Amino acid sequence: MNFWQKIDKPVIGLSPMDGVTDASFRFITARHGGPDVTFTEFVNVETAFFAPHTLIRDLAYSEIERPVVAQIYGHTPELFYQVAHIVCELGFDGLDINMGCPAKKVAANGSGAALILNPELARSIIRTAGQGIKHWREGQTLCDLKINPELIETIRISNRLRSGLEIPPRRRLIPVSVKTRLGYDHIVVEEWIQTLLEEKPSVISLHGRTLKQMYKGNADWEAIARAVKMAENSGTLILGNGDLQNMQDVYRRVRETNVDGVLLGRSAQGNPWIFRTKEQVKQALRSKGAVSIPHVSISLEERFRVIL
Repeated sequence: MNFWQKIDKPVIGLSPMDGVTDASFRFITARHGGPDVTFTEFVNVETAFFAPHTLIRDLAYSEIERPVVAQIYGHTPELFYQVAHIVCELGFDGLDINMGCPAKKVAANGSGAALILNPELARSIIRTAGQGIKHWREGQTLCDLKINPELIETIRISNRLRSGLEIPPRRRLIPVSVKTRLGYDHIVVEEWIQTLLEEKPSVISLHGRTLKQMYKGNADWEAIARAVKMAENSGTLILGNGDLQNMQDVYRRVRETNVDGVLLGRSAQGNPWIFRTKEQVKQALRSKGAVSIPHVSISLEERFRVIL
């Protein structure tokens, strides 16, 4: 059983955001809010080979963040295979593949949300990343892959600094998930989600906009609800994302769509405390009664502690 299955539903996690959810941001959010799961900023798989120190910096995390998922992106399946080994060696709880970034610099080379236009490549990437995790668990090493010895040593040092131990991570299967959008320039949620489901990812996190929309307009939660319906009995969880400003929004969207969980992004910026009432939301959803999500009052002293 992977960690996704152990979290009480709905999952209420911190969404990955490029340029935002770095190690410091995630540490503060975990310490003062406590989301069910955190994701790193996305990291280009090519970074492992042309800028290994950047890779290690961007994949730094603290034990307090667990479960913590490494998000990676790119368009070359073979590199996903190798970076999956690195993610496992760093002790992450899961690996997430970004197929939703709308940034021009990412989509222009066929990565991020551009993979929606190339479903066979998207499937190959998911499959290859999973194979990398499987082979790592079976004993394949970074030396076997001829990974740069300097990078291997940096990984060892990173693990020691984080945990205080020299013991390498336990070899286990970690879950593969995908974060994506409703489509490229128009909604194709039925076709696209069906494509992803064929590779059996543990989770699909779905932002309720297309690449063309970027972050304009309203997130389409009706389309997310259709994805939830498609994934019933598949073993894949569907998490919704987009325009969730507070826990009242979380409660409403989960009730309306039956999503297995949500990821909060922009609403967590400057507000790590937003996650403090997640358990009340879960209790309210279980009771199916009238909901009253308490307002979290944050003292000036605590706000200063976060700043410091």
